[in-house]
Parts: sequence; structure tokens; C-alpha cells
Amino acid sequence: MNFSAFIARRYLFSRKSHNIINIISTISVLGVATGTMALIIVLSVFNGFDNLIKSVFSSFDPDLLITINEGKVFEPTAPELEKIKTLLFVEMVCPTLEENVLLEYEKRMAPAVIKGVPQEFTQMSGVDTMMYEGQFVLNDGTHNFAVIGSGIAYYLSVGITFLSPIEIYVPKRSGKVILNPANAFNKDYIFPSGVFSIQQEIDSKYILAPIDFARQLLEYPTEVTALEIKLKPGSELDQAQETITNLVGTTYSVKNRYQQHEVLYQVMKSEKFIIYLILTFILIIASFNIIGSLAMLIIDKKNDIMTLRSLGLEKERLQKIFLFEGWMISLGGAFIGLVLGAIVCWIQQQFGLLKLSNMGTFLIDDYPIQMQAADFILVLVTVVTIGLLASWYPVKYFTKRYLQNL
Repeated sequence: MNFSAFIARRYLFSRKSHNIINIISTISVLGVATGTMALIIVLSVFNGFDNLIKSVFSSFDPDLLITINEGKVFEPTAPELEKIKTLLFVEMVCPTLEENVLLEYEKRMAPAVIKGVPQEFTQMSGVDTMMYEGQFVLNDGTHNFAVIGSGIAYYLSVGITFLSPIEIYVPKRSGKVILNPANAFNKDYIFPSGVFSIQQEIDSKYILAPIDFARQLLEYPTEVTALEIKLKPGSELDQAQETITNLVGTTYSVKNRYQQHEVLYQVMKSEKFIIYLILTFILIIASFNIIGSLAMLIIDKKNDIMTLRSLGLEKERLQKIFLFEGWMISLGGAFIGLVLGAIVCWIQQQFGLLKLSNMGTFLIDDYPIQMQAADFILVLVTVVTIGLLASWYPVKYFTKRYLQNL
């Protein structure tokens, strides 16, 4: 065993001349352990929320979304777009048509986005599994129906058992000056067949209707606003996106799920990073105990320092004794914190002791947790680095003070 490390271990676990040094050393370990545990728990919670949001959006958003870069609509029958259907990794291509509309129901109005989709849209997304009320039915062979978000249903007080239809208004595309405002809008009505609940932003925004109904209302006979692509299981997303981007050229934009909600995911990453910095700063403050512990230990072992120096121990190896002491405190606190953090996360995963709300208005009842090996490595490296820096100053300063005359 390395001599400096051996002496450092004896100093750490042996009883000091002054009991206060043992107390400060214990507090140092507990402080590092607490900060480490907090980092692991908070980062795991953010991972849980990140996966929850991804799973929520995956029930509505496609694997890849193709839109046009200039303009609003495009013809889905363009040759380069037709070739997408022949790609081996593509399972399904679904045309959709979106536009801002005004909804009216029993003299209550609300803005929304109508999204025209084909009947096989349920094979593209998982909206039919997120139904809050009713069923996902767009056409029964005779009549058209709409599936609305729970936010819109709340604003308009819509119930699927009611007999009144939802009236939809959208400005005409003619662009002519019309003196009577009522004649400036296309109007149609549709009955709701179900209400879905996915995420607040989606629930308060979308009304899903048959694409033929949307085309007639919006006066787009064949055009679409997007092509939604579902990939076959096991397909490489990045490679598929690159292949389709090269195929369609610069006229179109191909976005994955992350890029479809880029701002939201960037905000989540920023929040996680900021919380990491805040807790790291707290950990740095807790590491000041290491400085105090090492300073008092060096003072307490002044005679030992002089004896070892007289026996011929080099200055660098003498300093390493106390550097190793600081590292052991940091590593001990880090491993204790990592173990305790993992235990707390496991308990939350298994038993859900910490609840989000007692009102039952969230998608889940408990705080979501997902532990990732990368977080454990990051936290361990952070704690060890802070411990190294916290140990370096007192060792350099105090040992130099006691060795300057030797």
C-alpha cells in the first residue's frame, strides 16, 4: 500500500487528540453525502419527468414530420414524397391538414386548431389510448365526428352525450372584401365522439376531424400541411431522418420528435443544468468542512509532521498524506450519498411515497424517477473534483507553514 495513503487512512479512522476534529470530519462526510444524495435524487426526478413528457408526446407526435419550408401547404403526391413510401424502414405515411379555427358550442366560443387526419391515424399515434371520454371515431360510414382535447371540452363545456354539434368557423380563402362579416367565414358543424387527454398544451389546442371534412371546410382539395411518418420497429431514427432529408431536398423540413418541441426540451435541459449548478454550489459550501477538518488535523499532527520530516520523508509525500485524507472524506461521502440516493430513488419507484397531488389531476400520481448511470458518474466526478480542490489549499498552506524551517 502507498505509504501516504496508509498514513492518511490511519489518521482518518484513528481517534484524534482533540475530539472536535473527529466531529468535524464526520460532519464533512455527512455534508458531502447529503449533497451527493440530493444531486442524484433531483437529477433522477428530472429524468423521470423528461421520459414522462417524451412518452406523452409520443402518443400524439409522429416519429418524423415533414413540412414545407416556404408556404403553408403542399401537394403530397410530389415524386420525391411518393418515394418515401418505398423506403424499407418506413411503416406508414399519414397526410394531415391543420388550420386555426374558431369553435362555438352553445354560445360559448374558443380558438383551436383543427387537424384533419385519415381514419388510420390511430395506427400512426396512440391518441385512441389516451381517451378521457367516449371513443376515437371519425366516421361511422354515414356521419363525420370529431375528437377534441379535454382543454377545449372544458372551455366549451362540451359533453359527448349532448345533442348539440360544435360549429367551426374559418376565414374564406378568396381574399375578397366582403361587407357582411358573416359571409367572410366558412362554417360547418360536427358532433364530438370523444375527448382525449394527453398534455395541457395539446388538450387545449387540437380538435381532430376527418381529413375530407377539413379539406372541404378549409378549401384545400388535395393539399396537406404535413406528412407524418411512422418508422418500423428497430429503425435507426437519425439515419432515417438523414435519408429522408436527402431524398426530399431543401424544399421540405424533416423533424424528429425532439425538434417538433425543441423549445420545450431545451427548457427542460436548461432547468436540469441550472439545478445541477445550484446543488453543486451547495456541495462546494458543504466541502468547506473538509478545509476546516484538514486544517485542524494538520495542526493536531504538527509533531508527527516534524518527526516524519526528520526521518527523511519528502515534502511532496508528506503533503500527499493530507491530500489523501481529503480525498477519502470526499470519496466516503460520495459513495454514501450515491448509495442513499439510489435507495431513496428505488423506494420512490417501488412504492411512490411522494405524491404529485391529492387531486388526481395529473397523468401520474407519484413523482417519476429514472436513475441513469451517466448521472452517477457525473456526480461522482463532481464530488471528487470538489474534494480535490477543497483539500489542496489547506494542505499547501499549512504544511508549507510548518515545513518552512525544516
